[in-house]
Amino acid sequence: MSINQENSFKPSLSLVDATMIVAGSMIGSGIFIVSAEVARSMGSAGWMMAMWVLAGVVTLIAALSYGELSGMFPKAGGQYVYLREAYNPFIAFLFGWTQFGVIQTGTIAAVAMAFAKYLGYIVPALGEKNILFSIGSFSVNVAQLVAIASILLLTYINTRGVKNGKIIQTVFTFTKLFSLFGLIVFGLIIGAKAEIWNANWQNAWSYSTVNMNGEVIANTLGSMAFLGAIAVSMKGTLFSSDAWNNVTFIAGEIKNPQKNIGRALFLGTFIVTIIYVSANLMYLAVLPFNEIAFAEQDRVGVAAAENIFGAGAGAVTIAVMIIISTFGCNNGLILSGARIYYTMAKDGLFFRKAGELNRFDVPAYGLWVQVIWASLLCLSGKYGDLLAMVIFGVLVFYVITILGIFILRKTRPDVPRSYKAFGYPVLPAIYIVVALSLAVLLLIYEPRYAIPGLGIILLGIPLYFLAKKELK
Repeated sequence: MSINQENSFKPSLSLVDATMIVAGSMIGSGIFIVSAEVARSMGSAGWMMAMWVLAGVVTLIAALSYGELSGMFPKAGGQYVYLREAYNPFIAFLFGWTQFGVIQTGTIAAVAMAFAKYLGYIVPALGEKNILFSIGSFSVNVAQLVAIASILLLTYINTRGVKNGKIIQTVFTFTKLFSLFGLIVFGLIIGAKAEIWNANWQNAWSYSTVNMNGEVIANTLGSMAFLGAIAVSMKGTLFSSDAWNNVTFIAGEIKNPQKNIGRALFLGTFIVTIIYVSANLMYLAVLPFNEIAFAEQDRVGVAAAENIFGAGAGAVTIAVMIIISTFGCNNGLILSGARIYYTMAKDGLFFRKAGELNRFDVPAYGLWVQVIWASLLCLSGKYGDLLAMVIFGVLVFYVITILGIFILRKTRPDVPRSYKAFGYPVLPAIYIVVALSLAVLLLIYEPRYAIPGLGIILLGIPLYFLAKKELK
């Protein structure tokens, strides 16, 4: 029944499939919500757009840099393998542990809850307000059970073979890409108003903060407040653009991985960046700036769609788009995550059975371990806080991984590289500086999230030595 060799992974995913995993894993619900916080923090259209463009550029540089690593080590586990080869098993374990503990599973839980919330908007009986029971401050509502059911369903489908997951990923990602593209086009053609656009761009590059009364508080460019606003804004825009690296985890199942992973990374991140920037330009053409900053429950997408299609139809349109988007997003996250645990188990650093493939040539045990922890996070009610912690850990490991390119150029010059990091050494170095700066800003201005995020990474240190002791 169980086949333990890594070469038993079946390379059945094409370049299109891999690109859909990149784009599909990136697009969840963030593009419909995050712009409100960015608008409040930056206070003007120009700086709001700058945060989205910066996130896109930084993501593209990172993705292009990963192309070199994927060509060198086209193996299941992706980024975990890159860290192990550039550094040592300890650094790789810290990454794998953080992925399992909060990044992958926390994102799965949060995306599943977004799916359930918007499904509850259409079918109120399935919503968060329908509380089943409470014990003190702890309560369980129907939306949490719906979220868990969606994770269980996608996990079961993915245990039956990578082809099943591939079909869901491709169908749902194409659907949400075309839906988003349609929303942008309709917004610019039907909903756009010249007076709104002109008003939004009148003081486009004056940095200010918008308070809860809608009053604009002028600030100084380059001030500490400005740096803090960048940290808050980039936390959201970078998270909305994250999870592009998931395609590296499933390298063993991609055809011609030495070339196709790098291509998929570029194509997927480029497509999503264009859509995100275009969507925000559409928001600025359809909504007055204050309505973006103070959209009800930060639902900028809903506010824009209501201006385009009318109140009822607009809200339902966005709800359906988010349901499709989050379902497809979670499929990519669930499919990819278990491949990290598979490789960790092969190294003796995770549950041994996670390193086995079932009769469908997928790491089913790892998938079920993942679903158990993600489901507990759904029940915890802390998935929102977890997401805020995630971005700090994500930045740290992206920096360490891209630094690994410089190390491997020195220590492993003879390893074949089917693709070399674009703009090396300048662009990878720029990414390291920018990402490190953002991580430091998060520690300074968002310590309630960044410090616990750092704590989760450091918790991996004793766990590593415990795992090594068990191995002996």
